[in-house]
Amino acid sequence: MPKIKAARKSTRIDMTPMVDVAFLLITFFMLTIKFRPQEAIQVELPFSIAETPLPERNMAIIKIGKQGQVFFGIDSKFDRIEMLRKMANRYQIEFTEEQEERFALLPEVGVAMSQLPQYLDIDPLERDEVNKTLRGIPVDSAHNELRDWIVAARLTNPKLRFAIKADKDTPYPVVKRVIETLREKKINRFYLITNLEGVEK
Repeated sequence: MPKIKAARKSTRIDMTPMVDVAFLLITFFMLTIKFRPQEAIQVELPFSIAETPLPERNMAIIKIGKQGQVFFGIDSKFDRIEMLRKMANRYQIEFTEEQEERFALLPEVGVAMSQLPQYLDIDPLERDEVNKTLRGIPVDSAHNELRDWIVAARLTNPKLRFAIKADKDTPYPVVKRVIETLREKKINRFYLITNLEGVEK
């Protein structure tokens, strides 16, 4: 008696739903990703046990490098342009629209106002080399431009909160001078940005 063979069933799997899900995930990540802007200098943060998170908006960051260079930046592109116009008016310097647009894309400024127009004219691809030689914003008592940037930023956005992001090897007198500058402008509450102790970044 002959054996009855069972009909072969197709093992083909419809991949359409999986491909749809993959493309949805790719689209989601492309639309929600936020690239970190390239910073003029890198700082190694000190460690602390504080876990207070920084606010995501309305932030002004004062960054201090290893050699004591001071940089200043705010988080809103449109506020940056308005802040630059206030500084230009204060120092009697004229900026072109192209220079204003370039400034709006910078996460921070770290040159004296007299050198800022030339800095903005540098090709963005060549700026990395120039950034290695920047001396930062003047903060000495005779010529404190950081104070003027703080005033311009607050006039642009009164809701701004301030934070200091200093390298762990920054000379303390520079940090002290920055804190004194904030206090001169009646800013007595500010954040000190650190790494969480035990978490290497």
